[in-house]
Amino acid sequence: MDRLKAMHTFVQIAEHGSLTRAAAALDSSLPAVVRMLAALESHLGVRLFHRTTRRVTLTQEGRRYLDSARDVLQAADAADRALKDEAAEPAGRLVVTAPVLFGHMYVAPAIARFLQHHPQVQCSVLLNDRNLNLFDEGIDVGVRIGALADSSLVAQTLGTVRPLVVASPAHLRRHGTPAHPRELRDANCVRVHPGATTHWRFLDRGRPFDVAPRGNLAFNHIAPAIEACAAGMGFGRFFSYQVLPHLAQGRLLEVLAPFALPPQPVSLVYPHARLLPARTRAYIDWMKREFDGLEL
Repeated sequence: MDRLKAMHTFVQIAEHGSLTRAAAALDSSLPAVVRMLAALESHLGVRLFHRTTRRVTLTQEGRRYLDSARDVLQAADAADRALKDEAAEPAGRLVVTAPVLFGHMYVAPAIARFLQHHPQVQCSVLLNDRNLNLFDEGIDVGVRIGALADSSLVAQTLGTVRPLVVASPAHLRRHGTPAHPRELRDANCVRVHPGATTHWRFLDRGRPFDVAPRGNLAFNHIAPAIEACAAGMGFGRFFSYQVLPHLAQGRLLEVLAPFALPPQPVSLVYPHARLLPARTRAYIDWMKREFDGLEL
């Protein structure tokens, strides 16, 4: 018995509710469909359908088996497509997502170079500081920063970034450089809302503790908050990649480095480890080469 063919026959019978209509859909004879169903039931040792002269209905065992049979058939189809795609030039629609600033600074340029090598791919880029649901939003690959929650997503680490506290040289001259994070409780801090934590976490001799930042300025986006800090409005807490140009130009200085949390991972996440379309596999491989253990 060809088990995949038998499963396909079973699914057609279940979906059409009739042996005759299933035979027509399969371009097969009614006796052949009956024999295939009987062979499958004999192999499984259970009855899959209640049969009458007018119709067939699934048994309890049949209803359970239907979902599994559909999954197996879909996996087989995906395996066939993956092998066919293997030798083909990556093509088709690719949807990716990343945090706004990281996407602007690093992901978008990498995608532009990727598309120059694979012009048959059509890429949509969704930049959002909220972690979008890849399944619900129809997204193929996402970039996530920080520890990942347990999920069914596959994750590959591209590199790391550091959380740090910064202020402008002018602000530090006026207000002094804090020696310990608790001094931030009485300082003016530029905050980012919504979506950001209401506390800034630090390590003191390996033990974590939180400081609730206060201040008279808050933004709902990272970029203007960084500019406000560079203009001397107060202390800000950002990831290293977000303020790298300002640090290089001397517009911002890092403070409280001995109390900083460890580097956080930058991960590439996607729904399935196997049976990915050629365009998705090519993009994942490209991003891994582009970043190659990036440390910011």
